[in-house]
Amino acid sequence: MLDNLTQRLAKVVKTMRGEARLTEANTAEMLREVRLALLEADVALPAVREFIAKVKEKALGEEVIGSLSPGQALVGVVQKELAALMGADLGPEASQLSFAQQPPAVILMAGLQGVGKTTTTGKLAKYLKEEKKKKVLTVSADVYRPAAIAQLESVTKQVGADFFPSTANDKPVDIAKNAVDWARRHYHDVVIVDTAGRLAIDEAMMQEIAAVHAAVNPIETLFVVDAMVGQDAINTAKAFNDALPLTGVILTKLDGDSRGGAALSVRHVTGKPIKFAGVSEKLDGLEAFDPARMASRVLGMGDILALVEEARKGVDMKAAADMANKIKSGGKFDMNDFRAQLAQMKKMGGMAGLLDKLPAQFQQAANGANMDQAEKQVRRMCGIIDSMTPAERAKPELIKANRKRRIAAGAGVQVQEVNRMLNQYEQMNTMMKKLKGGGLMKMMRGMKGMMPGMR
Repeated sequence: MLDNLTQRLAKVVKTMRGEARLTEANTAEMLREVRLALLEADVALPAVREFIAKVKEKALGEEVIGSLSPGQALVGVVQKELAALMGADLGPEASQLSFAQQPPAVILMAGLQGVGKTTTTGKLAKYLKEEKKKKVLTVSADVYRPAAIAQLESVTKQVGADFFPSTANDKPVDIAKNAVDWARRHYHDVVIVDTAGRLAIDEAMMQEIAAVHAAVNPIETLFVVDAMVGQDAINTAKAFNDALPLTGVILTKLDGDSRGGAALSVRHVTGKPIKFAGVSEKLDGLEAFDPARMASRVLGMGDILALVEEARKGVDMKAAADMANKIKSGGKFDMNDFRAQLAQMKKMGGMAGLLDKLPAQFQQAANGANMDQAEKQVRRMCGIIDSMTPAERAKPELIKANRKRRIAAGAGVQVQEVNRMLNQYEQMNTMMKKLKGGGLMKMMRGMKGMMPGMR
């Protein structure tokens, strides 16, 4: 997100190289670049004005110490203020969900139709179940949109949470009250209430959601907003904030917007923290929002902590340890191991998802790579391995011309694809042998060109 701002700030660092300190003269031009980038990113004008004023106040006279250039010093000031704009000034606890009440804790989801409220309800249920170890019940109070109830039931089953049934003939207030009562009697920790949206803000919708809110007294009232709608998100946020005592914001479709202005504006307009961000369409594509880390990502500094968390969640640590022991003890790296490595990469969100969290210089290094094509190739390679017999996976040297033709036919690819995959396996196998012998630096140098799409 905010690719344009990232690029402009990279120019700031280059332009100010050689300056002894930040002054009003050399800061003014740089702040103009930042202001233009924010406006182009669809950030609300009041938020831009306040942001620029704070950066100017903090930056002027900032001493350039150690190895920092003035450009880097200015980026440091911008990073802090960007984090504050997105909620860092509210403190680390502000972005956390509250469960400080007698169970069940009720979470009310509010927002316009089409912003991804129902899918986000399922994603949140998965997050609470897996990350917070909560027993979660979802319920749909959307009696207007066709198939809304069935959609929530489907995503709830996919994430392994419990679902409270409702029908289009029920009243939203009754649905919510009955669900909370059911959850209390069946010892659920959390109830997530998915409410009806409209294509535009209207008085009837606001009155209805206010009535549902009054009936269940939620501890969290979360405003779900589409990060791609720009200035409209600001108007919607203001309307919902006036009608409901919001406790936080969830930004959806953050992965699909290079401008991302809503992320920088909604918190400014509502005064409420951004608690989660939807970063992919998958049901595990919901991240707890950290303003400081998001500011670093926006400024091209990457988010290494998020990368580590992805690895922790996606990697099977026991399987990784078993394979490491196997290699160290002289065991052979076979096609089953290669398939397992590809599967781990897919679990961690694919190459595009990993690249997005790396600092800008790493992203630029991979700029020529087609990430979508690379991920397709990974899936194709898995398909080829799946078309092999157990004996072939254990002993790839058995795979000669006739076997290659059979494997290619089974995977629905050309024989050349099989040859390419076998070549990449051999490169990985060579690296594993070097790792066994302690040649880590040789292995790192050998990695160039190994992964598909990264030549």
